[in-house]
Amino acid sequence: MTNWLPDLNAGSGPLYQRLADSIESDIDKGVIGAGAKLPPQRDLAYDVGATVGTVGRAYQLLRERGLVSGEVGRGTYVLTQRPDAAKPDFLEPVEQGTRSYFDVPRDKLRLDSTAAPDIGQGAIVADVLSRTTQDYPHEISSYTRDFPGRWFEAGRSWLSRNSFRPTADTIVPTLGTHAAVMAAIAGLTTPGDYVVFEHLTYSQISRSAGLIGRRTALVAADDEGIDPEDFERVCAQKHPKIMFLMPTAKNPTLVTLSATRREAIARVARQYNVVLIEDDLYGGMTDDPTPLLAEYAPERTIVAGGLSKSVAAGVRSGWLACPPAYRHRIRVAHKMMTGGLAFLLAEVGSRLVLSGQASEMRKRSIAEISARIAIVREILDGFDFKALDNVPFVWLTLPDPWLSGTFKQACLEHGVLIDDEDEFKAGRSEQVFLGVRFGVSQPERREDLTHGLAVIRRLLDEGRAGYDSFS
Repeated sequence: MTNWLPDLNAGSGPLYQRLADSIESDIDKGVIGAGAKLPPQRDLAYDVGATVGTVGRAYQLLRERGLVSGEVGRGTYVLTQRPDAAKPDFLEPVEQGTRSYFDVPRDKLRLDSTAAPDIGQGAIVADVLSRTTQDYPHEISSYTRDFPGRWFEAGRSWLSRNSFRPTADTIVPTLGTHAAVMAAIAGLTTPGDYVVFEHLTYSQISRSAGLIGRRTALVAADDEGIDPEDFERVCAQKHPKIMFLMPTAKNPTLVTLSATRREAIARVARQYNVVLIEDDLYGGMTDDPTPLLAEYAPERTIVAGGLSKSVAAGVRSGWLACPPAYRHRIRVAHKMMTGGLAFLLAEVGSRLVLSGQASEMRKRSIAEISARIAIVREILDGFDFKALDNVPFVWLTLPDPWLSGTFKQACLEHGVLIDDEDEFKAGRSEQVFLGVRFGVSQPERREDLTHGLAVIRRLLDEGRAGYDSFS
């Protein structure tokens, strides 16, 4: 190659890593074509002002990513990449998603949230809060230094589902499910490592991981969920450390992985030494009998869950169950990432679970959600959508000629907040799903939900003729 030099000004991390990232970026952009020979290590070291060892480490990293091959005396050559295997460009976290507001407009109906419905939790939580402050005044006035055993027992109880029964020594109490997942990613990976996500998922995790220097690799999925063969391709090419997935009632598409696919994913993860983070936040609301992914790969699967969707999001209680070897690192990472667990929140969440009140509130929340999903089925009858009776959101496939972003904007202008598909994309993806997600749990009354669904139905019936974006 002639007249080519890598750009080392972008990115962060050690020089060898930035060099490898720059070369990889130029391969993806076609600046360096398949079959091209990279400069000899000594020549490139001189050109960029680095040591030969630094260039050698960068070339080795590229080999590990499946981008180049090299032989002593012959040189290093760029491999031919499959068209669907190109590295997805990852948006800066602050640019991802389509929500342009932090403070929700007060005059809009919120169908963009899936927090637990209001079924009278306030009075129950107030009572538990009062008793906690009376019982533990010193602990509340200080930082949390010691975790009582009941916090671990509460997590063990709440995360147990089907045949999955974690033990107390696997539990880490956290500030919600999101914090649990991020603590696992921060504790078990380093900047520059790849984390695998589906094209559509709870993208707040991929954005948060990007903020701490982790990179996103996208894995293909179909109507049955993650494609194990494509997961294996990603593992062979990117060498990821972790994969985040929601095997049961995935957000936003509500797909549930079959036992066969879970078994295949566990096999690939074991072969390539990938840790699996199983977000069971919505799965815990279902009656799906499929064994958890953790039952297929218990030595490498972390299960995360909490109270936000079925009990009370404001309590911010969550837990994860992990292989004991990971527990200390994740606990330390959670403290570093969050500032530490608040005694008041952890104690209230644990008391709700151990008293049985959380389970009772979950039953009542699910009953309310089920009644609201019945309203959805009635009003949107005839349109293509997916819903589960126990889960507080709906995935609506839009009819022609609607596009996801345009439909979201049309709903906004009619006073209803929903989420388009871009809100759930973990990275830049050329896939188009023509779908939107809306929640059913946040309107205070069922009548309010009915009004919002009537707006959605009217827009679907009228098509683009019923919406004009010009003011």
